[in-house]
Amino acid sequence: MRASAAVFAAAFLLAARAVAQDAEELAAQAKRRWAESPYGPMLERILPPTFESTRLPGRESRGARLLARYCVQCHNLPNPAMHQAAKWPVIFERMVVRMRGKGNMGELMREMMAGVQAPTVDEASVLLAYLREYSQTPLDPKKYPEILLPEGRSFKLACEQCHELPDPMRHTASEWPEVVARMQRNMEWMNRVVGNQHPPGEPQLRIEEINAFLVKRARKE
Repeated sequence: MRASAAVFAAAFLLAARAVAQDAEELAAQAKRRWAESPYGPMLERILPPTFESTRLPGRESRGARLLARYCVQCHNLPNPAMHQAAKWPVIFERMVVRMRGKGNMGELMREMMAGVQAPTVDEASVLLAYLREYSQTPLDPKKYPEILLPEGRSFKLACEQCHELPDPMRHTASEWPEVVARMQRNMEWMNRVVGNQHPPGEPQLRIEEINAFLVKRARKE
């Protein structure tokens, strides 16, 4: 029995590594294509490059593999938690239309999407289901009324610039500081409010206050 479990665990690890390697190679191929395209610099700036394929939830699943295959063609790897479940269908459909060379930019869109493959109907269904399954769980303001108080101000100000306010229970107290640090890198990359040299009166990113708010309300270890 133990031998079977060990074999299963080894096979699982090998599969996970293969998925990660495939994702990295697909991302590298996209970047080589961007380097040869006049639209490459614009595509590369759509999403920050701070979310690695190893962080994909359920990364050995078909949905994760499809995300790494199709979504990195046009921008850096997205985090399914970028949006809440209710918002993903409209956003995803817009992306698929663009991958097919259509959309609101006419001939320019067709040129930008040259060489890009769009998912089949079946693949699109699986991919959307994956995005919704691992989407952001938005914070319920009725459950956390303190976001309107001084102790929640920094968290609310910083995080709602880019996405829905996450429920603090999404991560444990030990996980949140690393997540917040990654978000800070994202904001620096996107030239959001980060707390560096700033004009008087400009809102600032106060990491200590954000971590204090989230850690206090985090999921138990």
